[in-house]
Amino acid sequence: MSANPGDRVRVERDGTVNEGVMLPSSTPDHLVVKLDSGYNVGVDREAADVDVLESNVYEIEEGGEEGSSEVEFDEDLPTISLISTGGTIASTVDYRTGAVTAQFDAEDVLRAVPDLAGRANYRGRVVANILSENMEPPIWQELAQAVHEEIEAGADGVVVMHGTDTMQYSASALAFMLDTPVPVVFTGSQRSADRPSSDNVMNAVCAVEAAKADAAEVLVCMHASESDDRCALHRGTRVRKNHTSRRDAFETVGAKPLGEVDYDLVDEEDAEAVTFRRDYQARGEVDLALHDDLNPDVELVKFTPGMDPSFFDLDVDGLVVEGTGLGHVHTDRIEQLADLVDDDVPVVMTSQCLEGRVCDRVYDTGRDLLDAGVVEGEDVLPGTAKVKLMWALANVDEGSVAETMRTPLAGEITEQSRPWT
Repeated sequence: MSANPGDRVRVERDGTVNEGVMLPSSTPDHLVVKLDSGYNVGVDREAADVDVLESNVYEIEEGGEEGSSEVEFDEDLPTISLISTGGTIASTVDYRTGAVTAQFDAEDVLRAVPDLAGRANYRGRVVANILSENMEPPIWQELAQAVHEEIEAGADGVVVMHGTDTMQYSASALAFMLDTPVPVVFTGSQRSADRPSSDNVMNAVCAVEAAKADAAEVLVCMHASESDDRCALHRGTRVRKNHTSRRDAFETVGAKPLGEVDYDLVDEEDAEAVTFRRDYQARGEVDLALHDDLNPDVELVKFTPGMDPSFFDLDVDGLVVEGTGLGHVHTDRIEQLADLVDDDVPVVMTSQCLEGRVCDRVYDTGRDLLDAGVVEGEDVLPGTAKVKLMWALANVDEGSVAETMRTPLAGEITEQSRPWT
């Protein structure tokens, strides 16, 4: 019997015996086995004797549209679409180079995360197979179209597997491009599956549980702490990655996460496993709609003391400035921004501070920026503002772009607190 990914195997090589689950390999010359310890080993296929101890529990159905697949369906379970774009959650070690590389397709993720079995019916679809630093707006459009098609085909929820480095941008993009009646949940992992400390299994399981829940928004589901206890559910337009490597790298800016998934309660089928702490858009509140036009000719520029003035001499259709404090730049740069506005280029001011709201009415510099026609970005995150401006330029009338940037569309602007009068 030939061994396939997902099979439990015994591998003997040069008198050494290893036992574990066979994983998809990045090269045809190597066999990859996840040991019970959590570590992976790579074995030269020609030098190894392989016995299959237990066959893979998943039966992939052949056929269907190109780039998609299905597993056997249980009519008593909800249907969750797993859409892969690559990233660490869908990566393995390339045993040719020793580096981590995006290689898995959606079926491979199902095989590699057997804990997903029995939680839902799954449809698998690959939109891209890239590391997320290579993400670009055209792929956002392909992703939005794929999610729309999966929901239209009857999916009760969608899980998007994505690299963590640019996940916040992609989540924001889909939040603006999609009106969704079901949850769309982004997840990924900070540490690849070959490491015992990998967060891929817990994040994937919690994301599926969130996709079965009631919050029909674009969410990001990642570890809430360094322990394997809870995953936080962040609103896609209010989240940012705040640490390079910690498993709890993602945080909601300006508030607590929208909700959480208690990993300890998931297997108990406890109704309290997924909870929410704030208002959200519930299932079925909106009709499915796709608004996937984008104008990618938007730049995000961070102002810093002593920066080259040429950074603001741009030939773009839109500009987001990450200013200091309440939303400021050097006084000498204001005229450059005014020239852009005069050329019908929307300029939106955000803040490089992690918390708080832009207010250009306090200091002279801010008032001069307002007089120049710069739009206050409220408390929108700079990256989210860039994505929103791409969307606004392509979907609203030219005269409405500024007002659109000041108007909350997908939870990207929080309600301003005001003193009692």
